[in-house]
Amino acid sequence: MPDATMRAVRLDRAGGLEVLQIATIAVPQPGPGEVRVRHHAIGLNFIDIYQRDGLYPLTYPTGLGLEAAGVVEAVGEGVTRFAVGDRIAYANGPPGAYAEAHIVHQNRAVHLPEDIDFDTAAAAMLKGMTAEYLVRRVFHVKQGDAILVHAAAGGVGLILSQWAHSLGATVIGTVGSEAKVEMARAHGCDHVILYDGEDVTARVREITAGEGVAVVYDSVGTATLDVSLNSLRRRGMFVTYGNASGPVPPLEPLRLSRAGSLFMTRPTLFDYVATPEELDESAEALFAVIRSGAVKIEIGQTFPLDQVRQAHEALAGRKTVGSTLLMP
Repeated sequence: MPDATMRAVRLDRAGGLEVLQIATIAVPQPGPGEVRVRHHAIGLNFIDIYQRDGLYPLTYPTGLGLEAAGVVEAVGEGVTRFAVGDRIAYANGPPGAYAEAHIVHQNRAVHLPEDIDFDTAAAAMLKGMTAEYLVRRVFHVKQGDAILVHAAAGGVGLILSQWAHSLGATVIGTVGSEAKVEMARAHGCDHVILYDGEDVTARVREITAGEGVAVVYDSVGTATLDVSLNSLRRRGMFVTYGNASGPVPPLEPLRLSRAGSLFMTRPTLFDYVATPEELDESAEALFAVIRSGAVKIEIGQTFPLDQVRQAHEALAGRKTVGSTLLMP
C-alpha cells in the first residue's frame, strides 16, 4: 500500500502543546527486521512529555509516543518473530506511536496473549514493565518490606503498589488530592498520605515505628527529593525514575552517607528490556500478574488521537488517574 495515507502526530521542534500537530502522512513500509503495526490503542506516558518539551531530546521532524497495541499488517525482510495478523504490543519505541500505524523492530515488540485485550496492553506495557523491573530487579521487594510509592494513583503507581502488595510488602503511597486517596487505597496501598495535607516523612516514620522504608519509588522528582531521602531506613534505596515536577538536582554523595549510607539509582526501562529475552520475560511476568488478578489495570481516561493536546495537558497537570489512552 505505498500510496496509502494515515493520521499521525508530528513535531518539528520541542516545546509546549502547540508543537503537537495532526498530519496526514504516507503509511510507512517496514524495513529489514521490522513490522508495521495497525494500532487499536495507544499508551500515553510522562516520558512523552519529557520528549515533547525537550528534556529528553529527539531528532526533528519526528513522531511521538513509545507504546501501543494492535495487529501486524506488514513485515519486512528477515522477520521471524512475527507474522501478518499477529496480535502485538510494544513499549520501547522508537517514537511514533501517536499514529494509526507504526514501524517497530521485531525485537522491540511482544506477542499479545488472546486473554489480554488491546486497551489493557496499551495501558499496561510501559507502566507495567516499569513496575516489574522496579519491584523485581532494581530492588527485590519481599514479604515484610515497607516501601514508599510517590504518585501512587498514577499509571505506574497503581500497578507498582498492587504488585508490591501482592509480594507481601507494606505499601505507603503518596497522592496529590483527596480524590486520589481512595483510588490508591483500592489498588494496593496500605497507607495513603496527602502531599499537601500531611508531613510525609513524619507519617512514614510513624507507620514504620521510626525505622523508615526499605525503598522509595519516586517519579515526581524535584518536589519530593527531600521527603524521599528523609523517609528511608539505614542502607535504604532511593529509586528516582521520573521527573513530573522537574529533574532531581545534583546530589552530593556525602548526603547519602549522612542519611544512613543510602543507595541511589536512576534506572530506565530500556536498560532492563535491552534484549528480546529480557523483554519477553518482563512482559510475561506482567501478563501473569494481570491474569492472576493480583494487578488490575485502571484506564482512567481515553482521548481520540486528534485531542492529543488535551491529553498532554491533563497528564502534565496531574489531572489523570491510572493509565491514559489515545484512540486512533
